[in-house]
Amino acid sequence: MIMCFYMQGTSQCYSSLKSLSNKFRGMLCHCGSDNKYNRLDEKLEKKMIEVKRSSSGQSNFKSVDSIILRFPQFKAGLKNIKGVFEHHDEDSNGIIDREELKKCLEKLQLSLKEQEIDELFDFCDIDGSEGIQFNEFIVLLCLIYLLVIPSSSPDMIEKVGSPELKATFDTIVDAFLFLDKNGDGKLNKKDMLKSLNESYPREKSPAHVTKNRFKEMDWDKNGKVSFREFLFSLIRWVGIDTDEEITESNEIGTNEEITDRE
Repeated sequence: MIMCFYMQGTSQCYSSLKSLSNKFRGMLCHCGSDNKYNRLDEKLEKKMIEVKRSSSGQSNFKSVDSIILRFPQFKAGLKNIKGVFEHHDEDSNGIIDREELKKCLEKLQLSLKEQEIDELFDFCDIDGSEGIQFNEFIVLLCLIYLLVIPSSSPDMIEKVGSPELKATFDTIVDAFLFLDKNGDGKLNKKDMLKSLNESYPREKSPAHVTKNRFKEMDWDKNGKVSFREFLFSLIRWVGIDTDEEITESNEIGTNEEITDRE
C-alpha cells in the first residue's frame, strides 16, 4: 500500500507504510489483558518518563514526517539483528524458545529469575506460539536494553548485537518521546493530534495522516498507545514483517517448484 505524505507543501509518496492486520492487532489485545503484561507496560511507561525528564524534552525529531524519513535507517539497524536471531535459534526452526532465550541472557551475563524470564518471553510472544519470532525478538532485545540491563552499563546490549544496535534503540525511543507530548510514558490521541506540530509550523503533518498512524498503533482501542504497541507498529511500518513474509513465500515457491520438477 502506498501512502502519500505532504511535507512543506510537497507531495511525497512512501511505500513502506502498511496497515496492521486485524489478526495481528487482536493478538496483542489478547495479551494485553493479562496483569503481567500490564505490569511490564507500566515499567516501560516509567522508563519513558525517566528518559523524557533526563533529556529535558529535547528531540532530534520535528514532525511525523521526520520520523518517516528515518524508516530506512530504522530498517537497516533492526535487520542487523537477524544474524543475532539466527545465532540463538540453535535448531534453526525460525523461533527462539525459552531455553534458547535463557542462553541469550546468559551471554549478556544477566542473572534473571525464572519468573522474570517467563514474563519477558510471554510479553513478546504476542501470538502465544511458545516461540519468539524475529519481529518479537527485536521487541525482546529492546525491552532487555530498557528494563533489564543496568543503566550504568548500556553498552552491554552490543554483546548480542551490532555496535549500532544501541543507537537504533535510542533513536526509536526518541521518536516515541517526541510523540509523547505530555511526558506520561504513553501516547495520548488528543494531546498528540493537538500539539504535534505546534512548535514547528513549517514542517506540519496532515491531520488525517496523524490520525491514521495513531489508529494503527492503538491496537486495544483505548485511546492510548504503549511503547510496546508503538514498537511493534514501527517494525511493521518499516517493512521488517513484509520482508519476512516475502522470504517465506519465495522459499515455499522454490520448494514447490523443486517438487514439481521431481
